[in-house]
This record gives sequence, C-alpha cells and structure tokens, in this order.
Amino acid sequence: MIKDVTSTYLVRVSGHSMDGAGISDGDELIVNRALEPKDGSVVVAVLDGELTVKRLRIAKGGVVLQAENPEYPDIKVAELASLQIWGTATLALHHL
Repeated sequence: MIKDVTSTYLVRVSGHSMDGAGISDGDELIVNRALEPKDGSVVVAVLDGELTVKRLRIAKGGVVLQAENPEYPDIKVAELASLQIWGTATLALHHL
C-alpha cells in the first residue's frame, strides 16, 4: 500500500465533505508528498492556515478545492490566498 516510505504519511479524516468520493469521517488516508498534485487529485491542503482534504481542480479561472458532498461548498482559492499542498491521497482506509 505504501510505495515510497520516505514521502508517505497517514492522516485521519474528520468530517463529511468527501463522502461522495468514498472518504468518510474517521477514515485514514495514505498520502504521498512526492506525487505531483494534478487536476482531479484528492489532496491534503492548507489554505490560509486551515487544513482540509478536497479534490483539486485547476482551470483557466483559477484553483478550486472541490468538496464531494453537495452539503459543503467548493472553495475557490483567492489570488492572494496562501495555499500549500501537503500531499496527494493514494488510498483511503475504512474502519469496520
């Protein structure tokens, strides 16, 4: 499950904004910092100091952190915002 031990970490998900992507509250994500995030990747991001897990959307109009639950709004990243991508999720571990 982990291909690059030096660049990979686990993060526990809190919340329901990614339910539509099969990522539920309490799941653990395997996240690889070495993978280049691209349009459509599920990423761990820090936006203006707030940690979030969202689908990265990159378009001509800018960057959007997309929720996978209609009850949560997508986040359009403002031009002057501070956005850091901490890694790309490669696998979700569900607890039984």
